[in-house]
Amino acid sequence: GKAALGEEVGVLLCDVGDAGSLASMARQTRLVLNCVGPYRFFGEPVVQACVENGASCIDISGEPQFLEGMYLKYNEKAAEKGVYVVGSCGFDSIPADMGVLYTRDKLKGTLTAVESFLSVKSGPEGVCVHDGTWKSAVYGLADEDNLKKLRKKIGYAPVPVVGAKLKKRGFLFYSQEFKEYSIPFMGSDGSVVKRTQRYLHTELQETPVQYGAYVNVGGLGSVIKLMFAGMLFLLLVKFNFGRKLLTKYPEFFSAGRFTKKGPTQKQMDGTSFTMTFFGEGYSEGQDTQSGKPNVKICTEVRGPEPGYIATPIAMVQAGVSLLEDAALLPKRGGVYSPGAAFSKTKLIDRLNKRGVEFSVISKPEV
Repeated sequence: GKAALGEEVGVLLCDVGDAGSLASMARQTRLVLNCVGPYRFFGEPVVQACVENGASCIDISGEPQFLEGMYLKYNEKAAEKGVYVVGSCGFDSIPADMGVLYTRDKLKGTLTAVESFLSVKSGPEGVCVHDGTWKSAVYGLADEDNLKKLRKKIGYAPVPVVGAKLKKRGFLFYSQEFKEYSIPFMGSDGSVVKRTQRYLHTELQETPVQYGAYVNVGGLGSVIKLMFAGMLFLLLVKFNFGRKLLTKYPEFFSAGRFTKKGPTQKQMDGTSFTMTFFGEGYSEGQDTQSGKPNVKICTEVRGPEPGYIATPIAMVQAGVSLLEDAALLPKRGGVYSPGAAFSKTKLIDRLNKRGVEFSVISKPEV
């Protein structure tokens, strides 16, 4: 049976540097929510303690190298223990991963390709993010070669392209839909969605969906600032001295977007996000391997400030889904992406009730 909650919730102290304290913590629960990043430095001891002691684990990592490294190292062990390790259950990457599945389920026919566009709106106080996210980006970009080696070691089966091939956009382009400039989204969304689609195709024989992730950056002035900051960032991240500068002075190098203090309450209250999905596919009975896609759909995921309001909502509801919808999870335990773990659960319904809202914007006819 399910463990009943006590009258009071106690506080357990544990330390990622103390394996014994993590093991003791994991033995006392069915599910650990791990918020301690950058995960490349602090994540693995928690995953290891959970898997070895029979607790499931959810995190909010946006670091592909950590996420896929945990799959390589712990997937089989987690399956043996019957526990679930589900990464990227925050803003990276629940809206994108579950948004693609929502779009697929709302299209009458077969969805074959989706592009998502992220817009973040802020109030007069502007947007701010804690420098933990900044550090994750710095070390992740610096270590890109090892991510390629890791993927070779995993030996992923290629995901087949169904329907017309989705064209990759350029590094910078003008989006007619939003009347502003857009660039590829540098977060983990693309890699997470691809892992989900690979799992759904290989394990459940579902049609895989091609995916492209982009972010809207505004007008020409914003583009010039972004390009200058981006070139400086990419130059410094290659050198040890540069990385030290970037992590020591995040506020200076990010023009105030990333700080050691994180956002104020006013900044969080004034910020929101919208992720818009443009999907295309083939109507029922139409052959996906001949001819052009003949149906389109536009959907949206909308929510409050992404890092500190939407992320906790997503993480907690993922946790509730893991505990409450156990019969709807994959049959075996293992290391999963959110969409792979939660595609059959009531996660989207739970998010809708708590302010991270999924909706259909338009469904043009065939």
